Order: sequence, then structure tokens, then C-alpha cells
Amino acid sequence: MMNSKKVFIYTALVFLSNLVIYAQQKKVPKEQKPNVIVIIADDAGWNDVGYNGSEIKTPNIDNLAKNGVQLNRFYVSPTCSPTRAALLTGRPASRMGILAPISDKSELKLPDSIPTLPQLLKKNGYETALIGKWHLGLQLNSSPKAYGFDYSYGFLHGQIDQYTHRYKNGDQSWYRNGEFIDEKGHTTDLVTQESIKWLSEIRNKKENFYLQVAYSAPHFPLQEEEKWKIPYNKTAKDSSRRDYDAAMAHLDHSIGILLDNLKKQKLDENTLIIFMSDNGAMENWDSRKEYGGIHRSNTTLGDNTPLRDWKTSNYEGAVRVPCVLYWKGRLKNYKNSDYISVIDFLPTILGLAGAEKLPKTVEGQNIWNEVSANKEIKKRPIYIRGHKQACLIQKPWKLIQNLPSRKGMPDYELFNIEKDPEEKNNVLPLNQEIFGKMKQELDVQIKKDPKIAETNKSE
Repeated sequence: MMNSKKVFIYTALVFLSNLVIYAQQKKVPKEQKPNVIVIIADDAGWNDVGYNGSEIKTPNIDNLAKNGVQLNRFYVSPTCSPTRAALLTGRPASRMGILAPISDKSELKLPDSIPTLPQLLKKNGYETALIGKWHLGLQLNSSPKAYGFDYSYGFLHGQIDQYTHRYKNGDQSWYRNGEFIDEKGHTTDLVTQESIKWLSEIRNKKENFYLQVAYSAPHFPLQEEEKWKIPYNKTAKDSSRRDYDAAMAHLDHSIGILLDNLKKQKLDENTLIIFMSDNGAMENWDSRKEYGGIHRSNTTLGDNTPLRDWKTSNYEGAVRVPCVLYWKGRLKNYKNSDYISVIDFLPTILGLAGAEKLPKTVEGQNIWNEVSANKEIKKRPIYIRGHKQACLIQKPWKLIQNLPSRKGMPDYELFNIEKDPEEKNNVLPLNQEIFGKMKQELDVQIKKDPKIAETNKSE
């Protein structure tokens, strides 16, 4: 009896010991790399999302904001092509001579000599796709495939008719994987459907993925069905703003469909989602010289309230945009007020993907540890150069240099954007020492840019 009891106890102890070892092994697996989805709205203003106080109902974007990190001081370029170039290279777009939208018959494109985010992610075991707007090369030979995207679908140009999918001068723009195609449907719906198709059917499910979903909404021409307009018949100040509100509501609904699909595929717990706008909103649009004049002009488009000015300038209304980071169970909800640039996303995403080294071309910094732990990010200048102005931002100051074409404007303006976020008071005369130091740094940054740069102002 005694021997049997000893054998039983010994066996039980061995079993429990092995169980503990197994449990310890299960508790310490290598941290999983996240999937990453970057959702880009086109020309959405600061006050065009519900969580910033808009009359537009954006429950899905708001839900990301309520459960993620709101980047309250997130800076991009004044127009679309430069922001997209900066996102994919981790450096100011002016370094590549991209100051304005790539348009018409321009041969300007993203340089193929600079490592891009999708190329670098592929080296770390990621599959990559871009669905929607490209705007970094208008020819098929300079489409996303040439820059590391395994799969791409959508439109090459900066703006298209939402149903014919053609550029304002009639050029073809709609393509899939390097071939022009014709499809029926509204751009917002097609981009959403293709994104879900890629997630569900096309991608290699054994690999992590990076998916860039770049919508055309709420960019003009505004061509929304009545069902999206009806909720804003009473709240919009005019029919143009109603159509714009409808485009944002359609966009938000589509984002909801995409998020639901992630949940169904059980991808939501290991996917970092970034929502952002490529630049601030435009004030209006004169359509008479575009699309053969078939679309009506818009007297009112987006809303950058309370920030100053519109897309194309370097004032806050153009370069400070809505942005949210959401990762279920990994990021706690709070509002981050550090000064963060779009060039910081490349090193941050690569850090999460396990990349050990960054190319020398990268000028952004990995902000993940600070953002995820709600710690202060080390202060550093943010440099932005557009085709009308250049600026240097270093908390709490912003120095703006006006180009000679901006007649009647001072050469330089200095704002304390913490005390004066609306940029009403040029305090340069009272802060000569600060101006001198910031001008010196701005001059250094400008000298790093090529001498010849794109200056086309139209998309």
C-alpha cells in the first residue's frame, strides 16, 4: 500500500511539473507581429469627424477614437501626393522634389531609388497591398507594384469621377495589378469590396499583412446617392455641404463594413489600424473646366474649424488633420498632444514588424513606445514644405515662410500654436531670438531639398 501511494505521489508530481513547464512555455511565446491597416480619407478636415465635434455622423471612426489613441497634433503635407510620399518613405516629400499634387500629364513620380515601407516590410515577412488612391505616378509603369506592393487596385490619379473612374481630362485611371480595367460602381464601395476580397480570398493567410486603404472620399466630385444625403437636409448649411457630409457618412459606413470583416476573420485582435486624412479640407471647387463641366461646382466643402485656412497652405487647417491609432487590447484610450509627423509612421510600423535597422534615408522616428505607454515624445522639429509655403514646427512655435508668389504676405510669420492654435497673431516682432534660431534651422532643411521641385497646383 505504501509503495503504491509513493508511486502515485511521484507520478502526480511529475505530471504537475510537466504541466508547469508547458504552461511557462505557452506564456512566453515570441510577441506576434501585428498586421497593419492604414485607412486614408481624401481631404477630410479637422472638423469633419464626429469626435472633433462635426455635425457629420461618423460612428465607426468615432469608435476607433473612443477606444484608441487620438493624435491631437498630427501633421501631414498641405496636399495629397506629398503626404503619401512621406508616409511611404519616412522622409519629407520635398526631399524628393514633390511639393504639390502630381497632375495632368506630369511624369513626376515617387523615386525608385528610395526604400519604401512595403519593400521594407516584405523583408520582414509581410504581404502588402494598396487599394484605392495612389497619386505617386500616373502611368502603369509607376504604379504601386513598382514600389513593393504585392497587390494593387484602384486609381492612379488624384481625383476621379466616382462612377466612370476617369480623371478630370478623361484619362484612364482605374486599374488592377498594372492593367487598366473598366468596372461599374461607386469608388467608395469598390474600394471597400476589393479590400475585403483581398483580406478574405487573395492574401496569403500564413503571413502578416500591410494593407493601405486609400479612399477618394470626401474629395470632389461629390456624387452620392440620396440615402446618404437625407440625414443632412436640415443640418448642412447648403446643398454643397450636404453632399460633402454625405460623402463622409458613406466613407464612415464603408469603414464599418471593413472593421466588421476583420472581426469575422478574427483579425481584429492582432491588427493595428491607423485612420488619417491626407491633408486638410478644401474650401470650395470650381468645376467648369473639369470633367467637361458635367459636375456642378461646390461653394462649400470641408470644415477645418477652428483651425486656419485650407488645403494647399501651411497653416494648421491644411497640415494638422484627424488621426487615430487603434489596436484592440493593446492601446488604451487617451488623447495624445505630442507633435507627431506622418514621416514617423514608417519607422514605427517597421519597429513593430521586427526590423532591426532603418535605411539612412528615413528621417522619422519610432514613436511606438511613447504612444503605447502614454509617455512624452522627445521634442524635435517638424519640417513641411509645400508649393506655397514652408514651415518649421517645434513646440510651441511654428515658423512659416511665404513664397514670393504670395503677394501682400510677410516673408515670415511666427505663431505660438499652443496659445494661438488659430494662428491669428503673428508674434515674430516680439520674438526675434526665437525667430532667428528657427529661421536658421528652416534654412538648413530647405537646403537639403533638391533645387528643382514640382510646383503644379492642380490635381
